[in-house]
Amino acid sequence: MQALYAPGARVVIRDCEWIVRRADPSDDGGYVLTVDGLSELVSGKSARFLTRLEEDADAIRVLDPAETRFELDLTPGFEKSRLFIETQRRQITPADGCIHLGHKAAMDPVPYQLDPALQALKQNRQRILIADAVGLGKTLEAGILITELMRRGRGKRILVLTLKSMMTQFQKELWNRFTIPLTRLDSAGLQRVRNHIPGNHNPFYYYDKSIISIDTLKQDNEYRRHLEQAYWDIIVIDEAHNVAERGTSSQRARLAQLLAGRSDTLIMLSATPHDGKARSFASLMNMLDPTAISDPDDYAREDFRDKGLVIRRFKKDIRDQVQQAFKERVVKDIYLDASPQEEAAYQALLDVPFTYRGEHSPERNGQLVRIGLQKAIFSSPAAAEVSVAQRIKKLAGSEASPRQPSDDEQAEIQALESLRLALRNVDAPSFGKYQQLLALLRSNEFGWKKSDTQDRLVIFSERIETLNWLQGRLQEDLKLKDEAIQILHGGMSDIEQQAIVEAFGKPETALRVLLCSDVASEGINLHYLSHRLVHFDLPWSLMVFQQRNGRVDRYGQSETPVITYLINRSDNPKVRGDQRILEILKEKDEQAYKNIGDPATFMKVHDPEAEEALTMEAMAEGTDAAAFDAQYQPDDSNEGDDLLALFLNPEAAGAPQPDGSHEGSGVGQGDSPTVERYSLFPGDFEFARQALEALNRERRQVEFSANPERATITLTPPGDLDYRFRFLPPEIRPEHGSLVMTADKQRFAEEIRRSRQDENAWPKLHYLWPQHPAIQWLEEKLLAQVARHSAPVLALPDSPAINDYLPAGEAVFLVSGLIPNRKAHPVIWEWFAIRCRPGQAGTGEPGTGEPGKVLEVLDAETWLPHLGLDGKLPNRARPLALAPLEALRRPVIAAAEAQMADRQAEFSAATRPELERQLAELKALQERQVSQLEMALESSRQAEHFKASRREQRLGRIEAVFDDYRTWVEDTLTIEPVPFIQIIAVLTRDAD
Repeated sequence: MQALYAPGARVVIRDCEWIVRRADPSDDGGYVLTVDGLSELVSGKSARFLTRLEEDADAIRVLDPAETRFELDLTPGFEKSRLFIETQRRQITPADGCIHLGHKAAMDPVPYQLDPALQALKQNRQRILIADAVGLGKTLEAGILITELMRRGRGKRILVLTLKSMMTQFQKELWNRFTIPLTRLDSAGLQRVRNHIPGNHNPFYYYDKSIISIDTLKQDNEYRRHLEQAYWDIIVIDEAHNVAERGTSSQRARLAQLLAGRSDTLIMLSATPHDGKARSFASLMNMLDPTAISDPDDYAREDFRDKGLVIRRFKKDIRDQVQQAFKERVVKDIYLDASPQEEAAYQALLDVPFTYRGEHSPERNGQLVRIGLQKAIFSSPAAAEVSVAQRIKKLAGSEASPRQPSDDEQAEIQALESLRLALRNVDAPSFGKYQQLLALLRSNEFGWKKSDTQDRLVIFSERIETLNWLQGRLQEDLKLKDEAIQILHGGMSDIEQQAIVEAFGKPETALRVLLCSDVASEGINLHYLSHRLVHFDLPWSLMVFQQRNGRVDRYGQSETPVITYLINRSDNPKVRGDQRILEILKEKDEQAYKNIGDPATFMKVHDPEAEEALTMEAMAEGTDAAAFDAQYQPDDSNEGDDLLALFLNPEAAGAPQPDGSHEGSGVGQGDSPTVERYSLFPGDFEFARQALEALNRERRQVEFSANPERATITLTPPGDLDYRFRFLPPEIRPEHGSLVMTADKQRFAEEIRRSRQDENAWPKLHYLWPQHPAIQWLEEKLLAQVARHSAPVLALPDSPAINDYLPAGEAVFLVSGLIPNRKAHPVIWEWFAIRCRPGQAGTGEPGTGEPGKVLEVLDAETWLPHLGLDGKLPNRARPLALAPLEALRRPVIAAAEAQMADRQAEFSAATRPELERQLAELKALQERQVSQLEMALESSRQAEHFKASRREQRLGRIEAVFDDYRTWVEDTLTIEPVPFIQIIAVLTRDAD
């Protein structure tokens, strides 16, 4: 029975054809079949059937390949067979560690961008943290890996979690480059889904592929219940450092931990993967692999050797590969002296007798309050006024809730009032940074023109009050209209943030100047129409320098990035010393950019807020600039980097080797990490064009036109294709009932650029390649052209090549053999060219005639190209006796099964030691975790009953985690016992 319903087998259930993905025993003595639809009515659908029920109703039948019917191909140039064979070849899912499709996406991939996919594909379970530096293209790297998994049949359901400001950007990037259709579930999108489904239905099953903000998910407890009941093939978490545990488990971290167990593949993206603490990084690693770290305070390399969970590169590591893709930035430092009014405000700040807990505090605590206000003054007088008002309110209370300040606090309040007056005297003409900014924007040397829609300006400040002030002043002084200057900050809704980012990247919009708080320094692409970035105030964190500059200095920037710093200098020694500390941070960022890569190696806390706290501490303690510089020098001496270094696996990173090969990529020395399979057509355009012509050969099914010069196909989606688009994001649906696709990468790249000038903001052209929904629809149509459980017969004409590889009197059966693992993923998928000599017809009496026989089994991949089927061979369409070929079906199937048995034995022999090794490692890791638990409990002073409860709970968790992972390993490395064999086509000679 198990053999009867083997995964990979084709079955007819309720008059529809399905392929079996899983066959699990059922309580009624039969099996639960998990199947995917093949015939037109159920194509793209998945279902589960109970075999006992279907058998009782006589509604299920396993298709025996030995009963395959043959159809003589009479079409011109064997058109029908060529398209059928090509389509069948396109269904083959790779099972190796190479790149088969991702490198053909609508981009010009650089070798380093293939490495994350190569590293992940080496693992049984594709779970990886891509920790490349800011601007290296982590989204593209994730897209390549997702594409490879979809090509392998492991990417039907996808969930992407990202920041709300980046949802549209991420969604467009995956569609434009890889035609991965993510439906955006922002607040408006979620409401649309809820309006379309009953209240008790799970909204995460409405769309197979979706993108959502993690902050949206965490705000609604109802989503948690839905998430616990949903499962995806792939989950991507962008800016993953936001979901790491930082001391305590945040809502984001708990949500990510839940999602980590709801998918086979987990891809995390972060340029700052930890905050310097081992526990923070360990929390991410345990989401990727719960068996990886039992105790971040006690770990050893052998615990996670070769897991390949992390890959991390900096621009300096890949500079030799990306000379064209990256422009070297130009940095301009503009120094200016503080005006008398600003100096008066600085002195007024220093004159404030700051208090702590009601008493004057000239030491650290009081100085930290001063530094907080000084931070605001360094941004702008407007920001400082708000901070002073907040401090006064804290000391004196409000009208609604007044408090009686102490004498020392009263003295501080009076001094703060004086400071407020001094700040109000710093008007726009006496605000040196602002005047310098105006002079910069108006200068010919800087070269910015507000009328140039292709040259937009980004200005960063950490304080929203500064951004609001700048908006009003710049609008007046530069004569900018309301829509020409906008603010982007974290307090906006997801829809508002996305709208502003989109408008900034579209030339036809009036937006010229974008004023950004540091919310826009994380992940957002601002480089499409902007290469000029101004720091209105200097960051107090090295990581913020990197994040800000990475908005315009990133992969794909076509202009030279120009980074400008406005640096104010005071004559007051105390203030000047603090300003110098910020200048040292800027210098360290430049040092990291040129030589080191990771700016966090200086301060070693790997968190912007923690870096700011260190900077404030240095100022509060009166540390001079030279001592500050000496204190923070680059090295990797922190526990977070120590743990990260253990997980970085150079052997698995697919790094280019001196001989040009990629070590660890699963390919041999000198081989390419990418695979180009033989095709019967010169490219996707020609395949699609001929396929559409074939569909219309007997009756017109599709209205289309093709332009070979531009490799473009325009078609009106028929009803069944149009129906598919209803379940895809509305942004990608064909406009005005017309779908235009091109296989020309250069033209499509131009269309992506042009689309940014269009109100629609999405390309009107679609990328024509195998992953496009229309091409997948077309392939299903071609498969349906050949009757169910049938194979075409090609009677080839006389030619030198055919004479050499298909002699007269012989036939070659193209046969597919497939063996999946227990997870229903194809592991062995071979095509054989089985040479046969058909039997001779007898007189009709028993014993007369000569039986046919199998002569040789060849590799179809190497045999097929010799026949010249990639060109149009003449088809004489003469009658051919099919009975001798039909008589060969069982011998051919037997020969294919023998070959598959050999492959099966080779695979099992190769993987058995690996399976045993991995199971032994899991056992050792589990014992280590149990041992560490016992040691922790032994040293605990808790009451025994509390210890017993902790032990029981933790042991149950450990056992569940390891049992789940053990099952995964066994199911992945154990293949099913019975192959699925299919006769694809028969090639023989034309009867003379």
